[in-house]
Amino acid sequence: MFVLLAVVLLILGSIHFYLWKRLVKDTTAPGRLRRAGTVAVIALAVLLPVTLVGTRVLPHSQQAILAWPGYLWLAVMFYLLVTLALLELPRLALRLWLRRRASAAAGVGSAASAEVAAEVAASASAVSTASAASPASADSTASAASVASAAEPLPAAPDPKFDPARRLLLGRSLAATAGALSVGAVGIGAYQALGEPQLKRVPIRLAKLPASMAGFKIAVVSDIHLGPLLGRAHTERIVRIINSVGADLVAVVGDLVDGSVAELGSAAEPLQDLKARHGSFFVTGNHEYFSGYQEWVDEVNSLGVRVLRNERVDIQGLDLAGVNDVTGSDFDDGPDFARALGGRDAARPVVLLAHQPVQAHDAAKHGVDLQLSGHTHGGQMVPFNLLVALEAPVVAGLGNVDGTQVYVTRGAGFWGPPVRFGAPPDISVVELHGA
Repeated sequence: MFVLLAVVLLILGSIHFYLWKRLVKDTTAPGRLRRAGTVAVIALAVLLPVTLVGTRVLPHSQQAILAWPGYLWLAVMFYLLVTLALLELPRLALRLWLRRRASAAAGVGSAASAEVAAEVAASASAVSTASAASPASADSTASAASVASAAEPLPAAPDPKFDPARRLLLGRSLAATAGALSVGAVGIGAYQALGEPQLKRVPIRLAKLPASMAGFKIAVVSDIHLGPLLGRAHTERIVRIINSVGADLVAVVGDLVDGSVAELGSAAEPLQDLKARHGSFFVTGNHEYFSGYQEWVDEVNSLGVRVLRNERVDIQGLDLAGVNDVTGSDFDDGPDFARALGGRDAARPVVLLAHQPVQAHDAAKHGVDLQLSGHTHGGQMVPFNLLVALEAPVVAGLGNVDGTQVYVTRGAGFWGPPVRFGAPPDISVVELHGA
């Protein structure tokens, strides 16, 4: 933990040093304004680790005091870093162009000075020759000396490659561009994250689906993330949206909470109002294991949402299975695909609930027709989705992993920053049809 903390602090320190250089040093002259900017960057750098620790150790009622400013700055910091990094190439190109232009201008000035000096030297030579042949040599010699003095080299011009005013203007322009783009992205992302989840309807074909189940609707929701910034009203809104679609079955595929039952039990309580013909089901996500998974398993079951723990149930000729999240392996409660899927009739279709898309590799080995997952948040903040894609075989939507169809919902909540830019929250209605 000490090594991990040291690495995190080093990364945060490096990022904030870069932001200080681009947003403070490059945009201000030495003085009071630069000192104020430096203090602000240091305060923001300290805010992040304080927020990460404080939201874990403070009472739940006080966590939002740190979470709002801390996590919003995390989002702004991320987009400032991305935007400024993308602007480095235009910055370099513009500086090279200005330097080349200044050098060309300096060359023209030097040539003109040399021409003037040559003319003056020629004049001095002519006067000297004339004075030798003239009786008024004394006056002519004085004139020649005066001209010769004027022909001495001119003082060197200032180096045009270094123009503090031009550099300051460039730094301020790029900083203003990065700031506007970053704040705009965070503003749009916050509006999406805190707004109502989109309702997505997704038709999926299963070759083994009985004709009697054509049009069977599964409402899929994941990553609700009840915690310091999302509470009971968030759950009530999700339940209202799900109940409006008349689903045959509800699947809650993990990451319901970020906190204990004592802190968030009341926020989760509206789940008891979910309505579906064949009931509601839940599987654990990685965040349940950080929040006291056993007490949450008991709590969710008590709300009438059945927790599938490496098991399956029969739903009108369809096998509905659920496995624990892979993080459970660290708590002796990992996924067991053999237990959940072993010994079943292979002629029946099987739908698997598994929090992480990466679990589809194991699901495919057991002949799963469709896996429903969450976990990725669709990347939550573009371009972070590009990093998520390095780990998840499907980041969002419908994909195929080793012959198994995998549908990944972007989730209805958020983790960390209350921002979802380019990956708005959703609740999906998967509608099953035969091949």
